[in-house]
Amino acid sequence: MRKYILGITLAATLSLATTIISWTSSTQKSGQPALSASTDSLFSNYLKGIYDSANLAATGLNMVVFEKAVTGFYNLRNSGKISSEKSILTIADFDLSSTKKRMWIVDLDKKELLLNTWVAHGQNTGADKAVKFSNSNNSFQSSIGFYVTAEVYNGQHGRSLRLDGMDEGFNNNARMRSIVVHGADYVSQGTINALGRLGRSQGCPAVAPELANKVINTIEGKTVLFINSSEQKYTSKYLDEHTAAMMANQQHQQVEDQTLDTALSI
Repeated sequence: MRKYILGITLAATLSLATTIISWTSSTQKSGQPALSASTDSLFSNYLKGIYDSANLAATGLNMVVFEKAVTGFYNLRNSGKISSEKSILTIADFDLSSTKKRMWIVDLDKKELLLNTWVAHGQNTGADKAVKFSNSNNSFQSSIGFYVTAEVYNGQHGRSLRLDGMDEGFNNNARMRSIVVHGADYVSQGTINALGRLGRSQGCPAVAPELANKVINTIEGKTVLFINSSEQKYTSKYLDEHTAAMMANQQHQQVEDQTLDTALSI
């Protein structure tokens, strides 16, 4: 049995090495890490593995948005901004109508979708669709970009979760603006039935009140929230695919090593 497992491991290692060599050669020839262009790259394969295993396509999550979010996740981890113990990533895609369940919470290590639900945008960001964004206080608009979840507190909306914006000029005023995750009655099917859209917040990514505790408990403690809008002129230092690919490969290898150690100990 041990020889059989070692044989499988050797084959998998050779396959992985071939992929790494192929990806490295592509990078060296062009002078740039051709991650998005090459379907054979480690990062692309890693992303597709999670995307398919969690069945994210069926829930309406765009692969391009998912790739941006995961890229940011690994760059934030590399910079020490988020917990190294948690693999939770939250995505809110404001390209979609508010009537769609446009928030996803994914466990990257387990390749599992934990929750897919509604999320509100700011009242001055748009009606059903989010079209205007701001980083300014009292704008009552949502802010796009990468956030790191901070402390939990009890406020006017009940139990809430503070957010720190990571993108200068896009969302770095989140704490000053009191942009937090909280529950709100206007995030419901009843509101959609009555108005043809969700209700709107003062800029916070508000969720259904019956799910607020579950959302907060799942994503608290320095995890990543990415709010997307592809129609906006958005740039971020955390969208470095080369660094993200290296980090993802290291993480994947650690998980594989742990799995092998467990199998050999049986």
